[in-house]
Amino acid sequence: PALLMENARKGSIVSRANSIGSTSASSVPNTDDEDSDYHQEPYKESYKDQRRRVRTQAEQKRRDAIKKGYDDLQAIVPTCEQQDFSIGSQKLSKVIVLQKTIDYIQFLHKEKKKQEEEVSTLRKDVMALKIMKVNYEQIVKAHQDNPNEGKDQVSDEVKFNVFQGIMDSLFQSFNASISVTSFQELSACVFSWIEEHCKPQTLRDIVIGVLHQLKSQLY
Repeated sequence: PALLMENARKGSIVSRANSIGSTSASSVPNTDDEDSDYHQEPYKESYKDQRRRVRTQAEQKRRDAIKKGYDDLQAIVPTCEQQDFSIGSQKLSKVIVLQKTIDYIQFLHKEKKKQEEEVSTLRKDVMALKIMKVNYEQIVKAHQDNPNEGKDQVSDEVKFNVFQGIMDSLFQSFNASISVTSFQELSACVFSWIEEHCKPQTLRDIVIGVLHQLKSQLY
């Protein structure tokens, strides 16, 4: 009797499991037929998606162009290639790259202005040399045309003595009036000395006095 009861219990469990399985299977739709009847349509990009894609591409191009610009600046500006110990081995930020570029451009402007001033000075020197050359050529030509002219002129020694006498007189007043304790004081004293001791009448008196002293050499 116990064996019969156990077999009956097992049979009941199996029949219930089969009924559950059949019920679950009947609830699942028949997808095989539906898959055979389904035709997938090609995906069509909407206008909104297309605009989003275009904007994304444009933004990427803009970012690439900016990155290339900063890379070019770092390659061109010498100060960007120098090691900055304040930031170590870190990559230069965009702000630092721009600041170094601005500093370098300002440096180039100053150098350009300095070179232009040097060129202007050299041009003036060249012009002065040309004028001197023309004058000396005229003097040589005049001397060649009149070789006897100038025999009665004052000798170079006498002219030097006249010049020396004038300079000695000027130096005496210069040495008494000028202080060299500082460059600022020297500059101020020089202008004051010129205004007081280099007036036309003062220079005329000095020249006349020197000529009187050297009149024995002149005649």
